[in-house]
Amino acid sequence: MSPQTFTSQRGGSLAKPAADTAPETDALLLGRRIRARRTARSLTLEQLASAVDRAPSQLSAIENGKREPRLPVLRAIAKTLGTTVDHLLGDDELDERSALEVEVERAQRGTVFTSLGLPPIRVSKGVSDDVLRTILGLHQAIERMHRERAATPEEARRANTELRAEMRVRGNYYVELERAAGELLQRAGYTGGPVSQGIVSRIAEELGFSLHYVPDLPHSTRSVIDRRNHRIYLGAAVPSRDARAPILRAMASIVCGHEEPRNYRDFLRQRIESNYLAGAVLLPEEAAVTLLTAAKQQRQISMEDLRDAFAVSYEMAAHRFTNLATERLDLRVHFMKAHESGTLIKAYENDGVRFPSDALGNLEGATVCRNWTARSVFGQPDRFNPWYQYTDMADGGTYWCTSRVEKAREGMYSVSVGVGFDGVKWFRGRDTPHRAQSFCPDEACCRRASDDLTQKWEQAAWPEAATPTSLLAALPTGTFPGVDAHEVYAFLEEHEG
Repeated sequence: MSPQTFTSQRGGSLAKPAADTAPETDALLLGRRIRARRTARSLTLEQLASAVDRAPSQLSAIENGKREPRLPVLRAIAKTLGTTVDHLLGDDELDERSALEVEVERAQRGTVFTSLGLPPIRVSKGVSDDVLRTILGLHQAIERMHRERAATPEEARRANTELRAEMRVRGNYYVELERAAGELLQRAGYTGGPVSQGIVSRIAEELGFSLHYVPDLPHSTRSVIDRRNHRIYLGAAVPSRDARAPILRAMASIVCGHEEPRNYRDFLRQRIESNYLAGAVLLPEEAAVTLLTAAKQQRQISMEDLRDAFAVSYEMAAHRFTNLATERLDLRVHFMKAHESGTLIKAYENDGVRFPSDALGNLEGATVCRNWTARSVFGQPDRFNPWYQYTDMADGGTYWCTSRVEKAREGMYSVSVGVGFDGVKWFRGRDTPHRAQSFCPDEACCRRASDDLTQKWEQAAWPEAATPTSLLAALPTGTFPGVDAHEVYAFLEEHEG
């Protein structure tokens, strides 16, 4: 059965248009060609409508691209205008004015304009060319912003690479955030030791906000700030030991004066500032530097000691160490967070270590060498004590790392802090006998199977890759990327009373 004779259950042909239907065309372009031809012949809309035996409103809809004429009507229009159907349906370029009108009409019918909820502007002869160009320019700017907002994580990785370069230049030390943290602690009456939940609550009070723990916090958020009623909402299920960090991250946006992020770079910078300020409050600079300086003098710098002294997570202690290491201790270091699959999640360095990356310098999503400390730690049965290891790199350098495995919803991941060989003398664990060699990015190092296995299985194996959808999905659009604004607003409305 040929496609031309196949019909649906309703009896209509699926492959061949009806005989009285105009061939498929761009309704807007067709309408503008008809209008241009009509005005060139000095015919009014009513005169053309009368000549083809149609209502003026029908002809107006056709000229405005809101209705496609059936073929008999199009033939009548072409005859009245002294032209042919082929000419009206052709690809001849429109005059500048008509082309401008078409572009504005298309923009106003697009999904971006529709989502704004604004009434469309009627494109008439009374609207000047300059006004149409301005309207079109605004449409294009808004669409460009939406495209940028809906960009894939590739754009986020590029922005992250730029921010990491800035952090490297600064030594990952932000003096303005250190000062802000110090002022907050002073206003809250902090005198020393681990920063208590009470101190954090007093910081919120000093900023004029009250804390509210709720069971229905929107699932796409870590916290919600109600700036109208000066409230900070947090999830009721947050463990008491870890409750301080999300509160401080929320307050950081107030202290730093964060506004709506314009792009990924703004969004990621705000995240960096929020995390930094939270760490600077929970591990106050002078107290942390005093501890680390004493440890350096004793050649016993340890992330575990820093963690325990301030009752924070190992990851936060490691992050905070990178903030202070170069500026306050004259040490150059590197930091890594890697998933058990080998995927690099976060990284920072100013000690020259070469992290795995793609051709554009993006680190996130790259695969860490199996011989690096961040990967070898997963094979150690002792999860109570840190894993220390030296790694000889392909470029001739040697680096020492201390690493620990922690658990998250996404699985197990390692947090590692390391230094070049010249800096290891200041750290506990420098006498470790564990040593490995890495020749990555040479695939023979750890990614390519032996010749025997390759020869045996190369033609027989056919695996299906488990593609991480997060690498392909677009970040949700809206005021705050990744956050369901509708859900947040409904939540605030419910809790306002």
